[in-house]
Amino acid sequence: MTAGVHVSGTTRLYAVLGDPVAQVRAPMLLNPLLAGLGADAVVVPVHVRPGDLADVVRGLTRAGNVDGLLVTVPHKAAVCALVDELGPAAAVTGTANAVRREADGRLLAENFDGLGFVRGLRAAGRPVRGAQVFVAGAGGAGGAVTAALLAAGAARVAVRDPDAARLAGLLARLGEGRLTGAYAAGPGDLAHAGIAVNATPLGMRPEDPLPFDPADVPPGALVADVVMKPHETALLRAAAALGRPVHHGIHMLQQQVPEYRAFFGWPAQRDAESPQ
Repeated sequence: MTAGVHVSGTTRLYAVLGDPVAQVRAPMLLNPLLAGLGADAVVVPVHVRPGDLADVVRGLTRAGNVDGLLVTVPHKAAVCALVDELGPAAAVTGTANAVRREADGRLLAENFDGLGFVRGLRAAGRPVRGAQVFVAGAGGAGGAVTAALLAAGAARVAVRDPDAARLAGLLARLGEGRLTGAYAAGPGDLAHAGIAVNATPLGMRPEDPLPFDPADVPPGALVADVVMKPHETALLRAAAALGRPVHHGIHMLQQQVPEYRAFFGWPAQRDAESPQ
């Protein structure tokens, strides 16, 4: 347990659901924040295999002291079928990374990945409006990142995913949500990108192949990764070695913290500083 975090019979619980969960950073980031806010709450990782997701969500949300869930790979799409209502971003992307239990027991799911990613770019001084972007991955993170980039004014977003049905579903939902400018990436799109994003889980394991070759990215273009552990993924190391500027996955999580606080109704910030 993180130093300074105290658990008692009155503590409210939030579970991070994933498979695996060894890579999750939310407990390390959010538990010190909650302690600093004076909130009697704790975030814990819960390893859930895909076949068990429905049972785990049902069981946890029936526990009287579990107020919400954070959701990571590979459950961001599947969890949407297990809730009563989707927030705007979750409805457009078909994925969610946060679930809140309402006072009447209903479950509301929303996705803050994309908003966190765009805010992370802006905090790093990287403009989004008018940008040409390449995104590898149309899953939970990829869909959210694509939607948020378009909402923030990106000119075009080329999305590549080996699952043609998943990619087509994302593009259809974006169109229904009137977020235009996304399309299936072609062979030359990476070479014209001002921002190239890995929004897949590739890079979490040492044996993973690169999601794309950073040598195909133009000089000066930003190479970004949503993978948070390891901090320096193989993609970012390779891009940096080629002289490309890089952007780490932790920024996406850090910039979601204010949204989590509002979504889950955590206390307003007191003397504690925002996590860095």
